[in-house]
Order: sequence, then C-alpha cells, then structure tokens
Amino acid sequence: MGGRREYQGKTVVITGAAGGLGRAFAGRFGFAGAKLFLLDLDAKSVYALAEELESDGRDCLGMAVDVTDPAACQEAVNLIDDRFGGVDVLINNAGISHRSLFAQTSLATIRQVMEVNFFGAVNCTRAALDSLIRRKGQIIVISTVAGFAPLIGRTGYSASKHALHGFFDTLRAELTRAGVTVTIACPGFTRTGLTHSALGGDGQPVRQTKVTVGRESTPEEAAEGIFRAVEREKRLVVLTSVGKLSRVVSKFWPSLYERLMTRSIGAEFER
Repeated sequence: MGGRREYQGKTVVITGAAGGLGRAFAGRFGFAGAKLFLLDLDAKSVYALAEELESDGRDCLGMAVDVTDPAACQEAVNLIDDRFGGVDVLINNAGISHRSLFAQTSLATIRQVMEVNFFGAVNCTRAALDSLIRRKGQIIVISTVAGFAPLIGRTGYSASKHALHGFFDTLRAELTRAGVTVTIACPGFTRTGLTHSALGGDGQPVRQTKVTVGRESTPEEAAEGIFRAVEREKRLVVLTSVGKLSRVVSKFWPSLYERLMTRSIGAEFER
C-alpha cells in the first residue's frame, strides 16, 4: 500500500499485553492516540494495566483471554466490535518459550508452545479477519531470530516461530488486494517476562540461566523499532545488529551459523 499509517483513533488489539513487550506496545500505540484493547491470560495484570493506562487518559479496555481457545478469541473480537466498532491493528504478541534439548523435552511441552505461539496467533487473526478486511487494517506478528534460523535447546519454540513466517507470509499474499498489511517483527534478545516464564522439558518453569548474545534490548526499544516499521508497512523487520547478522549468516553459510550458535548458546545446556 505504501505511505505511512496514522494511529490516532484507531483500535489496536494486543495479545500478551500484560508482559514486557505487550506493555511497551500499549504505551507506544497509546501515545500515538490509538484506542487499546488489551488481551492476556493473566486477568489481574491485564486489568491493572488497563486501569493504569485509563488513568493516563488512554481509551483502553482489558480482557482476560486464553488465545488457545478459538471461541474466547471470537468473544473478545465481538466485544471489540461493540465497544470500538472493529479492529484496525492486531498485534499477535502472546507467546511462551521452552529451554531444553529435544531429547529431554516432552511432546506435551512442544504442543503447548505450538498452541500458544502459533495457533494462538491463528485463532486471534481468524476471529478478527473480517473486521481487519473491512477496515483495511494491519496484522503484526511477533517472531524472533528463531523464526528464520535454528536455536539450540528450543526446538518447539523455533518450530512455532518458523510456522508463523510460513503462515503469515502466505496470508499476506491472500490479503494484499483487500488492503490488509502484514508485518513480521523479529526482535533480538529482549528483557521480558518470557525469560522467566520459559518452560523446561517437563513443562515446569526452567531452572537454568539463559545465555544471550549481544546486548539485550529493553521492551521499549523493541516496541519503538517495531512501531516505526509498522507505520511504514514493512513486511519484515529484524531488530539489532546481531539479528541482522544472524539472518545473513544463517541464509548463506548455514553450517557456519550452526557452529557459532551452538558454541555461544550450547553452553547453557552443558551445566
């Protein structure tokens, strides 16, 4: 479509809104004048965030929603239609991770990660699709470097992010004529609750400390970079120099990337 989007008075729906990056999105799009509809599984936190933003003068509503439940996603969109008239921007941000070698990871854990990260985004997008088409809206999908490159100890997480790329790249092609844009955003290592809520192979909270490469971004830095890309309707945004280098090396020298990545991240699983 080209051009630059404006968000004054637009309805922005954010999943996983109570977490670090979700909160940062709410703050950034709220500052741009958007009406905010915040979804999160954590009812107490999402209601508290909505109240906080409302006290700052934002037009905001929070709702506890399990994105793995298609009916709950549809119920949320119906409420959005009643309250705000429809969805202009959908930010598929809800996600969980696991940190465990596949040999020590239960299939139930892999399925849980896929249900939240992949099917959660699919469920919310399907529920909001008619509204997005009617309003020529935008879909934003939060992926990571693991969406286009391997990441040791995160087979299910990486699979869920790769699936997002395949699904939403194809959906973009289907929606181009309808005027709906799709942006896939790949922030690098970011200081969010995902680090502390990652699952171990048994599905319980992970115990070992995460190894990172390069400087961790703040949620606000990541949200700002993604916001700037989305307002210009970019198809893909890869944040941080490490992320951009990873994309190039993994594409053209995959064996080299695998060795470097395993050397830097693999130590996490040798303790």
